[in-house]
Amino acid sequence: MKYILNLILTLSLAGCGNAPGELELEGLAQGTSYHIKFVPAENTDASAVHREIDALLAKIDLQLSNYRDDSEASRFNQQQGTDWVTVSPALPELVSIAKVVHGKSHGCYDLTVKPLLEAWGFFKHEERMPSDEEIIAAKNKVGLDKIEADSKGGRLRKKDGAMQIDFSSIGQGYSVGQVATLLESRGITNYLLEIGGEMKVRGKKADGSHWRVAIEKPVPGGRHELQRIIEVPTDRAMAIMTSGSYRNFFESGGKVYSHIVSPSTGKPVDHHLLSVSVLHDDPTWADAWSTALLCLGEKEGPQLAAAEGLKAFFIYGENGNLKEITSPALSQEHFVNLPK
Repeated sequence: MKYILNLILTLSLAGCGNAPGELELEGLAQGTSYHIKFVPAENTDASAVHREIDALLAKIDLQLSNYRDDSEASRFNQQQGTDWVTVSPALPELVSIAKVVHGKSHGCYDLTVKPLLEAWGFFKHEERMPSDEEIIAAKNKVGLDKIEADSKGGRLRKKDGAMQIDFSSIGQGYSVGQVATLLESRGITNYLLEIGGEMKVRGKKADGSHWRVAIEKPVPGGRHELQRIIEVPTDRAMAIMTSGSYRNFFESGGKVYSHIVSPSTGKPVDHHLLSVSVLHDDPTWADAWSTALLCLGEKEGPQLAAAEGLKAFFIYGENGNLKEITSPALSQEHFVNLPK
């Protein structure tokens, strides 16, 4: 469940192994993996919590997945009518959040962009150069304004029966938030939770030290080098979401085509932004914002982050070098020196 298809994890744990007094849970879900480190509460039944997490993630997958025909999202997409459809509350809630980010990003963030990804072959990793006619036809099926959401009534409606919605750019953040809520309902308030590279952190490690999260250097070729390490404050929970463009692209005629496709042009973006990390109280919003800022690029993205007061960290390429931009809201105190 990722809008940026086949994105390799851009966040990794800074340091390995568990400190005394910490437990770790891991598993497979939603086409990816998850890892959780936490300080157990009194009488925590880790096996029971593990089962509850697996069941919760399976439930969310059945609601939001675009890769299984029996999910609510897929069944809504398959319907060609324009009547209201009753769905689980998560779907209109996510569409409503997406509409806010869509508007503030001037349409760059769009849950209906799947037809364009398919036209360029990114959806099934069959990269190709579409014709102008194919691009126009795909663009006609894109537009979040053609989807209506009724959060109170738990309903969605298409204004155009051909529209399809893809929750990959926001669903994993939502999943992180839901699992975090489950942990906290079991009295677990000190944890580091990661699903497919998307994270939420709260409290402290068992030894009283801060949790630390590493941001990967955005270089192709499978190398995993550290660009920055973030030390998460202990006074509140913090979600950290990263979107990147450097793993999924193809070359044709000497030109590189990114899988980040602009809904306005119907073509891959031509800016040089490689990755964006967003720190936010809410992982759902962080997931959407990281994708939107990546789509906008190294000029418009930081401008929007500053205007919205977002804590965002940008890495872009310039003349063969990696450059960084830190939004005004993201204090340098969050960063620690890389180990030598």
